[in-house]
Amino acid sequence: MTTIHPDFLWGAATAPHQVEGNNTTSDWWAREVRMPGTEPSGDAVDHYHRYREDMRMLADAGLSAYRFGVEWARIEPRPGQISRAELAHYRRMIETSIEFGLTPVVTLHHFSSPRWFAEQGGWLADDAVERFRAYVTTVTAILDGVDWVATLNEPNMLAMMTMLARAMQRGEVQQWQSPTVEGEPGAERVGRQTLLPVPDPEIGKRFLDAHHAVRDILRQRTGAKVGWTVAAQAFTAAPGGEDKLLQVRHDWEDLYLEAARGDDFIGVQAYSSQQVDANGVIPHPPHPDNTMIGTAYRPDALGMAVRHAWQVTGHVPVLVTENGIATEDDNRRIAYTAEALRHLLATVDEGVDVRGYLHWSALDNYEWGHWEPKFGLIAVDRETFQRHPKPSLAWLGDVARRGGPPA
Repeated sequence: MTTIHPDFLWGAATAPHQVEGNNTTSDWWAREVRMPGTEPSGDAVDHYHRYREDMRMLADAGLSAYRFGVEWARIEPRPGQISRAELAHYRRMIETSIEFGLTPVVTLHHFSSPRWFAEQGGWLADDAVERFRAYVTTVTAILDGVDWVATLNEPNMLAMMTMLARAMQRGEVQQWQSPTVEGEPGAERVGRQTLLPVPDPEIGKRFLDAHHAVRDILRQRTGAKVGWTVAAQAFTAAPGGEDKLLQVRHDWEDLYLEAARGDDFIGVQAYSSQQVDANGVIPHPPHPDNTMIGTAYRPDALGMAVRHAWQVTGHVPVLVTENGIATEDDNRRIAYTAEALRHLLATVDEGVDVRGYLHWSALDNYEWGHWEPKFGLIAVDRETFQRHPKPSLAWLGDVARRGGPPA
């Protein structure tokens, strides 16, 4: 029987722009109307007003943690102008999470930034790190009682998105590629995958600077464990691809994992695995088992990613901050998650210090330009906003009570 950490977190996750709705002062809201191939987020699933209902569903199901984000664009809609009302809103979310017995895991930046920040050069501007530092310092005032804080979500994906945005500005790319949809909507049926570019490590270093700039501030001003989350690809080498694998893995992941060596935890976010040959990453071939976003059905990727993060960080405790599957078939979601958890718990048996598992996603939501992919434990009617818990939510709650999936 696997012995997990006594305070092991069992929960689910969301990101503000994907669920709140009407994030009108953000760069993503502006991007949605000018990027070909992008659907608008609009009201999203109105989590901004319905977070209490959503948290109660998670808690009633038996989960013990909820990962959610604070939206910088709401807190600082203009440079230096702080919204006290929005700070109070996120403080109420923290208090509600604690009230329901859900350990809050708070992300301070989840892809979206203030529109003014983007217009003034974004993360590549000379004062970008200082702007982020000022914002984080402001947010520390509402973090009392929060034990887990992620500074940046998937900086490796953020570096890739910065590359894509610059390419579009130069006219080199005509259509936006969602960072989480690695294929056309409906890829589960057609099996197509579009490869995302390998993140530029020079851009990535700006995010390393930002993370390190706020880590000590958070430690000094809060009692939280501080880390960040990395999108793990669980790369493997195809015949002849051993040397290329090292380069690709460094640029995609290891640069960011190495930067976490002084952190309190590393957030691992894994969904599938990918092979690398002598030319680079190999697209997943069309296959009936491919998910809605074009990735292969690989629940074993979670264990692979956790082992790799544990090794590269020098044994920083691991928190699985995202893992899930895009599918309309909830039975498939349960099967995928059960197998992924068995692979995760195998790493615990091997000695990896795993502190929790947060499923992506709590709700079917806006997937950064598309509405079709379904990752949620809870379905949402986008006309009425009525919530419909799926069987997978009750199943994961039962797993939480048991301390692991049934054998």
